[in-house]
Amino acid sequence: MEKYDFSGWATRNDIRCSDGRTIRRDAFKDCDGKIVPLVWNHQHNDVTNVLGHALLENRPEGVYTYGKFNDTLTGRDAKMQVENGDIKSLSIYANQLRQKGGDVVYGAIREVSLVLAGANPGAFIDMVMQHGEDSDDEAVIFTGEDIQLAHSDDNSDSDPDPILHAEDTKEDKIVAETDNKPADDKKSEKTVQDVIDTMNEEQKTVMYAMVGEALEAGGSDTDNDSEGGSDNMKHNVFDNDEQNKDGVLTHSEETQLIQFAKDNRMSLKRVLTDYAQDNEHLAHGIDDIETLFPEYKDVRPGAPELITRDLTWVDHVISGVHKSPISRIRTRQADARGTDLRAFGYQKGKFKKYPGNIKLLKRTTDPQTVYVRDALHRDDIIDITDFDVVKYQYRIMRNNLNEELAMAIMLGDGRDDGDELKIEETHIRPIWTDDELYTIHYDVDLEGMKTQLQGTNTGANFGENYIYAEAIIQSALYAREEYKGSGSLEFYCTPHLLNVMLLARDLNGRRIYSSVNDLTAALNVRAIHTAEQFENKTRTASGSKTKKLLGLFVNLSDYSLGSIRGGEITRFNQFDIDFNQEKYLLETRVSGALTRVYSAIALEEDITE
Repeated sequence: MEKYDFSGWATRNDIRCSDGRTIRRDAFKDCDGKIVPLVWNHQHNDVTNVLGHALLENRPEGVYTYGKFNDTLTGRDAKMQVENGDIKSLSIYANQLRQKGGDVVYGAIREVSLVLAGANPGAFIDMVMQHGEDSDDEAVIFTGEDIQLAHSDDNSDSDPDPILHAEDTKEDKIVAETDNKPADDKKSEKTVQDVIDTMNEEQKTVMYAMVGEALEAGGSDTDNDSEGGSDNMKHNVFDNDEQNKDGVLTHSEETQLIQFAKDNRMSLKRVLTDYAQDNEHLAHGIDDIETLFPEYKDVRPGAPELITRDLTWVDHVISGVHKSPISRIRTRQADARGTDLRAFGYQKGKFKKYPGNIKLLKRTTDPQTVYVRDALHRDDIIDITDFDVVKYQYRIMRNNLNEELAMAIMLGDGRDDGDELKIEETHIRPIWTDDELYTIHYDVDLEGMKTQLQGTNTGANFGENYIYAEAIIQSALYAREEYKGSGSLEFYCTPHLLNVMLLARDLNGRRIYSSVNDLTAALNVRAIHTAEQFENKTRTASGSKTKKLLGLFVNLSDYSLGSIRGGEITRFNQFDIDFNQEKYLLETRVSGALTRVYSAIALEEDITE
């Protein structure tokens, strides 16, 4: 049988705790015979905090525990402090607690902990509420009773049962010792003077000093004998609260409370509040003093600041496209580029031949309704008084609708074919994936540019960003040779692509393009717009090749967004009397397509694996 170093009450039944709860008999009966870790002050963040193990024994009075220290540095230190009387108290950590009213009727003990005795000994339960689907209440439970040491003669090898039993408690030992005394000794108990006579001179000096201090603080005998008594409250010089008579926490207490809050996932405010309730010296001079604190105030009063993706480019697209009063768009072109349409030279007497036929090109686009809807409870509309929540909600809806239209125009809405919510590409035709007759798709050959530049020893003078920027610029300029659109082009790309080109340097650190204006001139465009929504966009081209979008060149006046009267963006609202809700709808019915051939350029990178 294993020898144990100490024993004590882990819990006591039928003791009303400071929070009003009472642990009832057999609440922890399932823990009888279990061995749990013995730790220091309920700390779990370091393996050195484990001091040993403890055996649990369920009794009618509560749960008794036997502790065994391990042979580690911290275990040996803790054992010496217990034997020296420096540490006298135990506490348990339990979970799966069940209550009936104020009674704790079930729980599972997970650990026994050595703790410093509180300033006001007595039972308490410090509940830790856990949130989650499978969570149960947890608690740290402290009874305030001293532990008992196992002496060498109690654990001798001849003892058939070296484990400490209930008969070995302090009270029973005193009775046993009394029974062994002579009859004369039993007749009388020790007087105060008898106890003082057992002290040495040093102990007597300390005792007399403490009594004198108590008399001085509590007033003279004359004061006590006066009518009505003294107004001064007496205090016990042996009271543990004396060390905190100034109403402050010691550094060690602060450290323990902070660590307790961390280990048990509690707020420090709650730990301090609970501690203050059990320790009057920490109580504020004003109850609930936090109610006197000033109210929180908004840094920016009014509506909450919106966090959105960068929508600057969206405004350029919506304002830049050609607005047509026709929603059913038809484009017709005649291809007169054939070689058989050339003029002929005439020779006298010969038959004059007819040239080849002109090829007519035609495309039609029908409109589709695009909408966004939302709802607000009327009670919320009334209660929110510091800003117009309806106007705020409408602004969010309008931003979402504009962004969706801009994405459909430039790239497509990204939903899978067959999705009932998809903005069909036959109604609003995306520039990026449009037919080759309207959008020029041009591959950027990064490897080819690297080979080309390294052939001129460029690698000895320039970095990788320069090669990338040169490949983009060369591809853009070469693709412009096929461009047939009107006006000046604008370039839409990701912020990263723009930064890569701006960071092009030589090996001396000098930038090739000192500003966005320099890069704009090099690309021969009117402006550069960045759109984070373009990041990592790919499409499957002919031959099952995967193409990654790098940027789009387009003059948006060549793109028509058509809507008839009544199909423009319109706001609707309706009150639902059944649910007391205001419902809002923004919708438009439009069609969109490029109306000029070869009027856009899509720069892509072939990433086929």
